[in-house]
Amino acid sequence: MRRDPHKEVVERSGLFPYMQAFLEWTEVKGYSHDTLRRRRAALKRLIVWCDERELQTPQEITKPILERYQRYLYYYRKSDGQPLTFGSQNVMLTPIKTFFKWLTRENHILYNPASELEIPQKPKRLPKTILPVETVEDILRQPDIGTVAGIRDRTMMEVLYSTGIRRMELVKLTLYDVDPRRGTLMIREGKGRKDRLIPIGERALAWVGKYQSESRPALLTGKDSGTLFLTDKGIAFRRGAVGARIKRYIRQAGIEVEGSCHLFRHAMATHMLENGADIRFIQAMLGHEDLSTTEIYTHVSIEKLRQIHAATHPAKLERLTRQTSSDAAVDADTV
Repeated sequence: MRRDPHKEVVERSGLFPYMQAFLEWTEVKGYSHDTLRRRRAALKRLIVWCDERELQTPQEITKPILERYQRYLYYYRKSDGQPLTFGSQNVMLTPIKTFFKWLTRENHILYNPASELEIPQKPKRLPKTILPVETVEDILRQPDIGTVAGIRDRTMMEVLYSTGIRRMELVKLTLYDVDPRRGTLMIREGKGRKDRLIPIGERALAWVGKYQSESRPALLTGKDSGTLFLTDKGIAFRRGAVGARIKRYIRQAGIEVEGSCHLFRHAMATHMLENGADIRFIQAMLGHEDLSTTEIYTHVSIEKLRQIHAATHPAKLERLTRQTSSDAAVDADTV
């Protein structure tokens, strides 16, 4: 297990008990494990920075001090010399605003020094890579379906492409979340701890059935926990392990791109939009709370736009060809 070099600094700080109480409150209120992890990491970083400046209590921290910390994050450079992205700065500063709001509400401090702290918004960037249908199909064919592990891996990728679910949602699926009769998949406590019921395609369902009958029994080594996808050791996958397996198949297909599981999510949304799906249906499939998050896929769904451009733009190739032929005929007549 990797040792935390700042553990002693954080635990001896006067801010540490407040952080612990805040994180306990976060758990009690039912926030997700990921939210808890992000808040802990952000506050530990702040505490280390404060310790270097001999700031030990919440009462010592003012708005100018928090603004100095924000500037520190802006000018910070990682080991590769790159700055923190605005998205990373947002992730590091948002928990701090929440922490000081909590401190004020619990009467640990008289006023909230972070109330007017303006933090950078997360940029809504387009996906770097959208795989064409043919490329996705090539990746899906990579696992050796003559093996137990190959059937499982093919099934996981089929489910990811059919439904667009997240990696963490895939590894949490249970046997009872798949309803072959209705053709649905239940996502329990997805992002934001929200449940949603979504359709799953016939081909993906067929692979789930094949996996359950031929592969999963061979992977099961002990008491059945009900987890749908099992590792070679018969336990539930960790998110990183799924990503690593799928990345290997992507490279095996001769494709060098960033990402793994999320590539199927991007591909599903884009391909369905290009085939005429309504944007709100895609929003429901992906589990986006805000439609504006889903709308990024309208910007990468280029195929329909390309067809309309080819059909309506006046500078069309055939017009150029006709003009070239006409010019050639005129030249021939003048010879």
